[in-house]
Amino acid sequence: MAGGAKGSVSKLFGGGLLLLLVVGLAGFGTANFGGSISSVGKVGDTEIAVSRYSRELTRELAAFEAQTNVRFTMEQARQFGIDRNVLDRLVNQAALEDEAQRAGISAGDASVRDQIVAIPNFQGLDGKFDADAYRATLRQANLTVNEFEGQIRADLSRNLIQAAVLAGATAPQAQTDLLMAWVGEQRDLAWIALGPNDLTESLGEPSEADLTAYYEAHPEDFTLPAAKNITYAWLSPEMVMDIDAVDDLALRALYEERIADYVTPERRLVERLVFGTEEEAAAARAQLDSGEASFETLVEGRGLSLADTDMGDVAQTDLGAAGADVFALDGPGIVGPVQSDLGPALIRVNAILAASEVTYEEAREELADEYMADAARRDIEARIDALDDLLASGATIEELAKEPQFELGTLRWTPGMSEGVAANEEFLEEAQAVTVDDFPEIITLFDGGIFALRLDSEEGPALQPQADVQVAVIQGWEASETAKRLQEQADALVARLAAGETIDDLGYEVTRVEDAQRTGFLDGTPRDLLSDAFAADLATPFLASEEIDGFATVFLATVEAINAPDPDAPENDRIRASIENQTAQSFGQDVLEAFTGAIRAEVGIEIRQAAINAVHANIP
Repeated sequence: MAGGAKGSVSKLFGGGLLLLLVVGLAGFGTANFGGSISSVGKVGDTEIAVSRYSRELTRELAAFEAQTNVRFTMEQARQFGIDRNVLDRLVNQAALEDEAQRAGISAGDASVRDQIVAIPNFQGLDGKFDADAYRATLRQANLTVNEFEGQIRADLSRNLIQAAVLAGATAPQAQTDLLMAWVGEQRDLAWIALGPNDLTESLGEPSEADLTAYYEAHPEDFTLPAAKNITYAWLSPEMVMDIDAVDDLALRALYEERIADYVTPERRLVERLVFGTEEEAAAARAQLDSGEASFETLVEGRGLSLADTDMGDVAQTDLGAAGADVFALDGPGIVGPVQSDLGPALIRVNAILAASEVTYEEAREELADEYMADAARRDIEARIDALDDLLASGATIEELAKEPQFELGTLRWTPGMSEGVAANEEFLEEAQAVTVDDFPEIITLFDGGIFALRLDSEEGPALQPQADVQVAVIQGWEASETAKRLQEQADALVARLAAGETIDDLGYEVTRVEDAQRTGFLDGTPRDLLSDAFAADLATPFLASEEIDGFATVFLATVEAINAPDPDAPENDRIRASIENQTAQSFGQDVLEAFTGAIRAEVGIEIRQAAINAVHANIP
């Protein structure tokens, strides 16, 4: 029930009105339930209209589907409790609307009008309220004017009640202080890290019994995943490419076609300030030459900004008649007055971008690769129809692979494979979907290649024989035994600390951090070390571990100081303000929930299940 009452005033204000409008515009109309069914229930004297429940339920269902990307039936929606949440929210709204009516609180006509004319969907091209658009939108939403404006009035009246309830909700000082002390607390930490190189004794060689025990205790590490045994025929552009078929004349034509990619003329970064007459431009130039003005002040004097004059990087031909003068400069500077396509102008050159050229000989290898790849893709595309006909006539994958350039292969496929043809997304999708009853078909790959496959058999997860994975078993035993012995060493160090030694007495390199924050991050430490530090007592050692390069590293840490939040720190002022705001909101929501619950209990609730069932039946 809290879901209907909770939410800020601004959210609640727009909730009833705008959602009705948006849902209607989205095409979620209200079905015709017949004249005998008008509401799904009431709170006190306030009815919950069938149309209102239908729209809210349809909107909620659409939002849930958009979030999960899954299409839900009404029965599935009911299993998730969507219908109950919607009904509970509407009951809470109706309770507040009923209280507003009992208290004689109602929004005036002016407030209703202001709300309507401010809705963009009701405005014409001139941005003003359009009565025709208003009526058309309501018709599309299956709403009458009276129904819509009545709901607006109810929303506004309900929000007056909500605002009055929430206005007195403030964060209790004691709670704010408690949360601030918890969030803003800082701690000084010290720790040592024990890795494989810190073992006091060598692991030695494991016995066969040790390895067998480890193998039997960790079968999941040596079990092959479920797989599909697949036979495939694959043809890629690389298989079809023929370097001897490259036509040098065609490559030169391709080079000329793409000459702009290889030959870039000199360009210049320029700004152009245009004047109305030659006299104005000449006077401005005189001011520049005498030092009375800069280019920037001339721009400002014409009511412009430098962004208004910026032409970016341009070629000489982009400047028309002014191009020769501008490109005659051998460095940054100002030319003019010169004639531009907009009139007399001063042009400032800010930088020179040198010309560049990639010769045909330099580009030939790249062009040849592109030419051959394109030719190969076109060759493959031209063969697809004939290959489809071949498979349709009953040819096997093996027979298909006898076609020129094809590769025939088999693999034990699992979703994690990323080599060869299995690296292609299209192969992944087909391999996941294929069954033993499917007939092979030609599938096109993103790179222009093609393939066809056949599922020969499927295998469940299989535990590999120990002899086949003996190297992995040895590595696993070494990592496990290292972690075990490091833990034992760390436990012995903890005992020394308990006996009165300090962390500096233990003989290891100590790392220290001052003023660590609860929400901070300690680079190079396990994720849990910081959270454990804020759960530990002062000077009480604790352990955390992390796997690095396949081996465990054990961290022995201790809290050396607990520091209260600094009241003068600017960031703590922001934290306190945030805590006060969130606490006030939460407190206000609880008060509003209690207030709404009291109204419901006082005036009573009537739910008409038959009407609800009728709405559900009309939602696909």
